[in-house]
Amino acid sequence: MTDRTLCLGEALVDVVLREGTEPAEHVGGSLFNVACGLSTLGDPASILSWWGRDERGARIADAAARAGVEIVPGTDDAPATPLAYAHLDAEGRATYEFDLGWQVPPVGGLERYGHLHTGSFAATLAPGADGVRDIAARIRDHATISYDPNIRPALMGTPEAVLPRITELIGLADVVKASDEDIAWLHPGEPVEDVMRRWIAAGPALVVVTRGPWGAYALLAGNRDMLHVDQLTVEVADTVGAGDSFMAGLVSGLLEAGYLGSRYAARRLRSAQWSDVQPALHRAVITSALTVSRAGAHAPSRDEVEAVRAGDPTLR
Repeated sequence: MTDRTLCLGEALVDVVLREGTEPAEHVGGSLFNVACGLSTLGDPASILSWWGRDERGARIADAAARAGVEIVPGTDDAPATPLAYAHLDAEGRATYEFDLGWQVPPVGGLERYGHLHTGSFAATLAPGADGVRDIAARIRDHATISYDPNIRPALMGTPEAVLPRITELIGLADVVKASDEDIAWLHPGEPVEDVMRRWIAAGPALVVVTRGPWGAYALLAGNRDMLHVDQLTVEVADTVGAGDSFMAGLVSGLLEAGYLGSRYAARRLRSAQWSDVQPALHRAVITSALTVSRAGAHAPSRDEVEAVRAGDPTLR
């Protein structure tokens, strides 16, 4: 067993556009944000991605180094570093458009990793999507997997085009996290609860759906009841990276509790009850709240998380 997590997917530069302000550039990307979030929380993380050896790529590499994230060789072989244009509305909510390509560099030594996290457009965008599916299938022999569909309509086209691959990865995953907006796009008109139950039946041990200011719903394979987890009340700067921070906090908490990191851990998670996983869900809520309280994809430290816990005994 190893406690290192491989984050497989996009790292890019967010160009943040808000009316009345100058454009600002920040290093980001869903899988990069999760890698940085894990590392900052004290959990070893590596990033396998696809960016260029240009000025923006150098900024991504510098940000990885500052966060303590290991870069898997081949990651910087892209012809150019991908860009995501984040348009923020008056309430700080982001919508995206993209200028990028995606493929998975050759990788070996998967036995180094006890957990794989993947998702977003990396799991559906050709030609790299096949590489993501291949690595997930290979690593599942010894490691656990978490998956976040993190829907990006501008890159994914239609639900019908990507649903088969998303469904396949849900079946391979031990933990699935999505937003209610993801589910509304994938399964329009269907109640969130019905979709969660269908996903649990497909294979994951834990499914979590975030619902913005209404907190999150969670469903365990070993428990018939659905849990509602309240969000923390904070002043929102913007929502950039909020879901990624929630994912990092959740994975970190489950790793610490021994419910991710090996196939033995996966079996433990499958029989877990709410008292077992609630601390990890609380960590996810805290990390997400700390992120939205600051501009950009802020990755909270373990000290910041513990300070919030110390101020609220119900978050134990």
